[in-house]
Amino acid sequence: MPQDLKSAKTKSDAVLDLISKKKLDGSEIKTLIDDSVKYWADHVNAGFLQYRKSVSTDYTAVEWDDEGSVFRDVNGKEFIDMLGGFGIYNVGHRHPKVLKAVREQLEKQAIHSQELIDPLRTHLAHLMSLITPGDLQYAFFTNSGTESVEACLKMAMLATGRHHFIGAVGAFHGKTLGSLGGTSKAVFREPFLPLLHWTHVPFGDIDSLRTMVQSFDFSGDKVAAIVLEPIQGEGGINVSPPGYLKAVRELCDKYGVMMVLDEIQSGMGRSGDMWACDHDGVVPDLMAVGKAFGGGVMPIGACVGSPKTWAKYIENPFLHTTTFGGNPLACAAAIATINVLLEEDLPKQAKEKGEYLMPKFEELARKYPKVLKGGRGRGLMLGMEFTTNEIGYEVAKNLFARQILISGTYINSRVLRVEPPLVITYEQLDKFVSALEDSIKAVYKSHSLAEVAAVN
Repeated sequence: MPQDLKSAKTKSDAVLDLISKKKLDGSEIKTLIDDSVKYWADHVNAGFLQYRKSVSTDYTAVEWDDEGSVFRDVNGKEFIDMLGGFGIYNVGHRHPKVLKAVREQLEKQAIHSQELIDPLRTHLAHLMSLITPGDLQYAFFTNSGTESVEACLKMAMLATGRHHFIGAVGAFHGKTLGSLGGTSKAVFREPFLPLLHWTHVPFGDIDSLRTMVQSFDFSGDKVAAIVLEPIQGEGGINVSPPGYLKAVRELCDKYGVMMVLDEIQSGMGRSGDMWACDHDGVVPDLMAVGKAFGGGVMPIGACVGSPKTWAKYIENPFLHTTTFGGNPLACAAAIATINVLLEEDLPKQAKEKGEYLMPKFEELARKYPKVLKGGRGRGLMLGMEFTTNEIGYEVAKNLFARQILISGTYINSRVLRVEPPLVITYEQLDKFVSALEDSIKAVYKSHSLAEVAAVN
């Protein structure tokens, strides 16, 4: 396509006009849908359209606005959000306090000068030292979760002088090259090998981990960090076994290894505590934060570390920098998000609502064992495991047809995640459970009929 600045000006005018509108008429809706599908195929990635079609009834559904625990498509159809943007919307969609902070900051300054002291970054870093466990004192702000993991890896290298990492089977830490090394699924890793020096061991198996660390220490290929999710998200909502994280902490202390916890999905109240590691009383050396940190309004992440992980970085602060990380708008959103989490006691709400849902999943598993195996997780970081990948997809499609948004996990596709906004109401949870049972019934019936037809 040749450069065409005149057409770009005309098109940008039209899109700005679109942004300014609260509602669209019938012809505008059709144009928006048609253009969105065409431009996605022509300029984003046509492969994603097939993905979207496979998990919904109609991939031309185009989202338009949102609030609380729902979003609406361009036709005004409302969906209950049981996906939560893969853990982004802990305080809900467009929480008024988060929006207010961002708008008010925007009226003063959007991006910092890069040279003077930007105050919101300092206040947010101080707040992080107050809400994270133990001696986690310093924060480097990023634009995303995978950047947070990258920063943790670099800090671990600086602190130890080592370059070998151990991760867990089923892990997902992002898709930039450093964090991709820790992501364990071959389909994501193989096209980009070789990566940083990573070894993977079974999640929750302290004996395997101990053997690896001892072996590498003996051979001289010493480990810089053990990187774990307290609750594996994309791996299928796998909660670390009792005592596992404490044993990992002891192992790290014994061999001079940094303990890095990826709380990108499990943090900010989602697990029923502020951080998932709080359930085990464990303090990591470094923690990666992201997703919900910006309140579902601004993209922001963080690498949070203890004094020993920051010492070399303080000696040379130019070893790791960022242009947009920690910008005033993102920091304003994160500060407001922390305030909302504490003011509304959302970690407690997550705990209570998770305890409300889990027995209902178990009851459905008892009634429909050929479809649903059961549920697991903590707080509102829950997973429902189905008997096959195909059945899981069918249930997700059925739920979407009933105006419930839900999705599977990257690495264990039999598991549908349940990660709604923590502000979701019990009435909305009941609607979800009712739609879930109707969807399971429909899938159960279709498979039963198929089995009869196959026998005959």
